[in-house]
Amino acid sequence: MKIAILGNGRMGKRISELAIERGYTIICNSSSEKPATNLNLSNADVAIDFSTPTTAFENISHAINSGIPVVSGTTGWLKNLAEIEALCKTKKGAFLYASNFSLGMNIFFEINKTLAKLMKNQNYGSSLHEIHHTKKLDSPSGTAKILGEQMDNILANSTPISSERIGDIPGKHIINYSSKVDEIEIKHTAKNRDGFAMGAIIAAEWIQNKKGIFNMQDVLAQ
Repeated sequence: MKIAILGNGRMGKRISELAIERGYTIICNSSSEKPATNLNLSNADVAIDFSTPTTAFENISHAINSGIPVVSGTTGWLKNLAEIEALCKTKKGAFLYASNFSLGMNIFFEINKTLAKLMKNQNYGSSLHEIHHTKKLDSPSGTAKILGEQMDNILANSTPISSERIGDIPGKHIINYSSKVDEIEIKHTAKNRDGFAMGAIIAAEWIQNKKGIFNMQDVLAQ
């Protein structure tokens, strides 16, 4: 598999390292000095986008217009998601977006929904707290927004989300239900970035020869 890496930050670099270890070829990397829109992607089998909220839309559009399947984990740009999905349908392309590619976090998504169903109509207040490294550009995290939306859709309320940016923490999400008599808490802690990076590579493998719009649940289902 020949991969174009769109965004050469810490995630892009780690994806490159793990992909090479897996026997794949990185044909190009974009960066602030070398924008993705200036790259010829025609030789790539897939593009993996972990760029920035300000560049993701252009990067993904360029890949779809180049006829290349795209896997994206960039957060903070989703106001343009509908445009990307429309472009993908028009070009008969393939696009997969996930706020979090970690297998553990995708299991946590399912646990979160199950717990919310159990807590519905009980006398508990809900809250969500997320912690990431100081270089993370969006706040709250895309993962926290999805967790919050899952809860709110089930609980029919608005769960407050708080954020911290500390050191080099890859990611921690804590969901809390509190009442006058007790407290229930579930937590997911990423120990490093390898889970995210390998999940993106697995998604890139999966999306080969497919057309349409997908998410990580589609990958895990197969």
